[in-house]
Amino acid sequence: MKTTRRHAVLAALATATAGLAAMSGMTAASASAAFIGPLHTVTQLTSTVPANGDVNPYGTAVVPHSTGDLHQGSVLVSNFNDKANVQGTGTTIVQVTPGGTLSLFAQIDPQLHGCPGGVGLTTALVVLRSGWVIVGSLPTRNGSVSGSGCLIVLDSHGMVRETFAGQGINGPWDMTALDQGNYADLFVTNVLNGTVAADGGTVDRGTVLRLVISSSPTASPRLLGVTTIGSGFPEMLNSSALVIGPTGVGLGSNGTLYVADTLSNRIAAIPSAVSRGSDDGTGQTVSQGNHLSGELGLAIAPNGDILTVNGGNGNIVEVTPGGAQVAVRQLDSSGSPPGAGALFGLAVKPGADAVYFVDDATNTLNLFH
Repeated sequence: MKTTRRHAVLAALATATAGLAAMSGMTAASASAAFIGPLHTVTQLTSTVPANGDVNPYGTAVVPHSTGDLHQGSVLVSNFNDKANVQGTGTTIVQVTPGGTLSLFAQIDPQLHGCPGGVGLTTALVVLRSGWVIVGSLPTRNGSVSGSGCLIVLDSHGMVRETFAGQGINGPWDMTALDQGNYADLFVTNVLNGTVAADGGTVDRGTVLRLVISSSPTASPRLLGVTTIGSGFPEMLNSSALVIGPTGVGLGSNGTLYVADTLSNRIAAIPSAVSRGSDDGTGQTVSQGNHLSGELGLAIAPNGDILTVNGGNGNIVEVTPGGAQVAVRQLDSSGSPPGAGALFGLAVKPGADAVYFVDDATNTLNLFH
C-alpha cells in the first residue's frame, strides 16, 4: 500500500471514529490471560510479491491438508493490486512455507469469464480439506469499481474450475468457512451494495451471506444455497482506499459468527450462523471503540477469543466473546502515523502460540510469536 493510500485509509477511518473513547491501558492480569498476552515478537517471513509484481497482500489462509500443489501448514496469500499498485487488479495467490519459502500457487486470467468486472483478489480466501481454494474478487478498471465481482473456485493445482456470482454476492471482501467434509458453509462479507451509487457517501447496506456448497475432492463444488444472515453494515467508497465496510469474519465454536464492522469500530456477533434462516441485521455488539480502530482482518484464537487487526493504527486486539478487550499489541510501526491501513488478513498458526499476518505496507507475510 502506498503511503498516500494509507493516509487516505486512516483519514476515512478517523472520520468514522470521531467521538469514540480514546485508547486506555490494559491491566497486567488481563493481558497475561489472553492468547496474545505472551506474544511480543514479529518475524518477517518473506516478501509476498510474485514474479509478475503483484502487491498489496490481503487474504491469509493456512493449508489444512496436503493435496496437489497444496502443502499442509503452508500459508496462501492473495494479492489485491497489480505491479502498478492499481487496486482491484491483483490476480495472484502465493504459497509460503512455515520457513518462509515463497512459490506461486495461482495466477488468474484478469478477463476471467463468469466474474463480473474482472479480477481483483480480496481478503476473502479459504482452503478446504478437500483441496478446493476459494477466493473473492472485487475488480476495478482504471481505479474505479468495474463490477460486482465473484467467488473464484480453484483446484489444488491452482487452476480455476468455476465461479460463483450474483445471488447477493456483490464485492466479496472477506470470508471464513465451516469445513464439514463433503459440504462447507462459506460466510462472506459484501461491500458494494449501493456504495458506487453513493459516490463516497456512507450507506448502511453491507451484508453477510452464508453459502452452502458441496466439497467433494472428486467433483467441482456446487452452490447449494445462499442465505443473508447479516445486513445494514455501514460501507463507503473512498477515492484512495477504494472501499471500506464490514471485513473480517470468524466462526466461534458456539456457532456465533463474529464480524469486523469496520466503519463502526465494532465487533458484531451473529448467533446460530450455521443454522439460522433469517437475517440478524447488524447483529449484537460484542465490543466497540476503545482499542478497536477501523478493524479489518479477524480470526478466532484457540481460547475462543476474537483477534482483530486495526486499519487505524497497526495494532492487533484480543476481545473475549463477552466483550472485554484483554490485550493489544502493535504489529506494524512503519509510516506516519504508524501502522495506518497496513493490516488485513491474519490466521492462527496451527499447533503454536503464534499468528500469521500480512502487512501491505511492506508486502510481506509475518509471524507474531
